[in-house]
Amino acid sequence: MRNNWLELYFQNNDWLDKPHFPFWITALFFKVFGIHTWSYKLPGILFALLGAYYTYLFAKQLYTRTVALWSVLILLTAEHIIISNTDVRAEPFLTGLIIASVYHFHRSFNKKPGWHLLAGSLFAACAVMTKGVFTLIPIGGAIAGGLIITRNWKELFHWRWLAALLFIGVFIIPELYSLWYQFDRHPEKTVFGKTNVSGIRFFLWDSQFGRFFNTGPITGKGDPFFFVHTLLWAFLPWSLVMYAALIDKIRAALKKINLQQQEWFTFCGSILTLFVFSVSKFQLPHYANIIFPFLAILTASYISKIQNSSSGFFTKTQYAIIAILFAGGILLHFFYSPAITSSILLIIVAAIILLLFMFQKWLPVSASRVAFYRTVLAAIALNLYIIWFFYPHLLKYQSGSEAAFYMNKNHPDVKEIHSGVYAPVFEFYINDPLFKADTVAASKPEVFQAGTWYVNYNEFEWIKQRGLRYEIIKEMDEFPVTMLTLKFINKKTRSKELKKFYLIRLL
Repeated sequence: MRNNWLELYFQNNDWLDKPHFPFWITALFFKVFGIHTWSYKLPGILFALLGAYYTYLFAKQLYTRTVALWSVLILLTAEHIIISNTDVRAEPFLTGLIIASVYHFHRSFNKKPGWHLLAGSLFAACAVMTKGVFTLIPIGGAIAGGLIITRNWKELFHWRWLAALLFIGVFIIPELYSLWYQFDRHPEKTVFGKTNVSGIRFFLWDSQFGRFFNTGPITGKGDPFFFVHTLLWAFLPWSLVMYAALIDKIRAALKKINLQQQEWFTFCGSILTLFVFSVSKFQLPHYANIIFPFLAILTASYISKIQNSSSGFFTKTQYAIIAILFAGGILLHFFYSPAITSSILLIIVAAIILLLFMFQKWLPVSASRVAFYRTVLAAIALNLYIIWFFYPHLLKYQSGSEAAFYMNKNHPDVKEIHSGVYAPVFEFYINDPLFKADTVAASKPEVFQAGTWYVNYNEFEWIKQRGLRYEIIKEMDEFPVTMLTLKFINKKTRSKELKKFYLIRLL
């Protein structure tokens, strides 16, 4: 570790793509607990749980304790929340920070600005230092939108919001100083193929506005309906009832039905963010996770609203989804065939499935509540199967980690390992010193040829064609495990989708 808390580097190069806050938190956990997979993932999981806690507090303040508990269950069983906590990025941090900020800002209403305003500003600033200034859209959209629809002009134009902006500006000073220190005071550095790159400008403008208008150094291709179909699977098993909840809110807004008697903070925070993301040219599925707490509260309140009048819709919808979840799990196991590594874990999954069918006899509740709790249990059972059986087997095709584990176990204390492959996971797990190198240079007389190399198929073929002496330490199958395909999942066609990576020793 560099023990450098101001500058971010990736593969020994200056890195400007992301703000600092998640890296500061992760580095702190590395300092305290050591560098491990679990100490990397733990901060993101804790922030996601923070989001669940504030989801409960906010829903309880807006509705009832029952709606608050349902909101938490919906949030924690939403499919992409679970996926994001296994593949931790910035979004689990934002899931906690954004809902926490909105909750504290909401608590500051009709009061003298106090610690709630300060806490809301601090959480908002941490969100900005996690992903950029666009993270203020769900926060500002929730607060401003809710006040506008209910015509609470007194709160909307209160001077506390100027104070909040001032506090946020003060709280992000560590980020601004770090960017100035690494980039703005070094105009000679080459970043994104250019010199004179301002880290502060990138943070405040190019990182988000540049992507939105597709004018920055990082561009994408937008689909206006991307998040409409993404949420269908990302918010499973609650996506259909969530869309029904959104439509119900839109209908109430258009018909102006009891506008001031309803809450609009969760709706406005969700819909405005989805709109901005949809018209943006840069879209990824996990972007939507930051509004899942809002969507969870909206969904829970809608279920509570219809459980007596329209419970048939909810129960039929959820039982259909439960059937789809189990059919998907069975098909996944049949076609992928992961190894069952623990009978105890399998018994736990089976017990949850049994409970799903039996608990109504022990807990007599309404039909809609039975459907709700069965949906929760079905989501838990499916995801325990995925986490305990599917993912561990899937990661066998992540050759970078497999290569590192093999070297650490069978060839410890290697003086140095060379690699010209883009493989951050190999760099993370390997214990021995790793040197980025070029296989082309290995054939030049002036370059030291001997040593251990981690190479892909093309590099290995190049080495063979040059007549270099080598021995194969290990051959590994490789597949980009974050981009699954049906041909890969099917064990009969999987071999055609795999690439080869090698650990070799040049002699």
